[in-house]
Amino acid sequence: GSIRLLGARADHMVMLLEKLGDMGLRVDDGGGVLVATAPDRLRSVDVSTLPYPGVATDYKPMLVALLSVADGVGILTENVFAGRFRYIPELVRMGADIRVEGHHAVVRGVDVLSGAPVRAPDIRAGAALVVAGLAAEGETVVADAHHVERGYQDLVGNLARLGADIS
Repeated sequence: GSIRLLGARADHMVMLLEKLGDMGLRVDDGGGVLVATAPDRLRSVDVSTLPYPGVATDYKPMLVALLSVADGVGILTENVFAGRFRYIPELVRMGADIRVEGHHAVVRGVDVLSGAPVRAPDIRAGAALVVAGLAAEGETVVADAHHVERGYQDLVGNLARLGADIS
């Protein structure tokens, strides 16, 4: 499908958009409006976090969630902060195939994730679990969702307006 992002600035996320493009996501910049169009299935890529203007470490959990259902094997390397993989056991509970090796997460994409009860350890990890839950078959319940709510204004409402089955 596709989505229009109003007020998004492509020049603030050049490296992220490049990686998403490598995954198969097409992003068109209409000057203050980004239009993102995804294929049926994304391709895996390798990603390394770096300080700005590189791929920010804050994007890492969502990228791992995307790689969990992408075609192939991707390696996400954390170069900024140590020990930021606390959410991975939650994704594995949903059926993701992820192995942590030091500061690398090796992610083998699966055909489908399964809904499961999961716990959000922090804001970004919680957002990743919401993303994974939207991609999963069955119901996903995110405990400690207050982390996500304090970081993303009306996330549930915004996703519901996009057609997500979320409450």
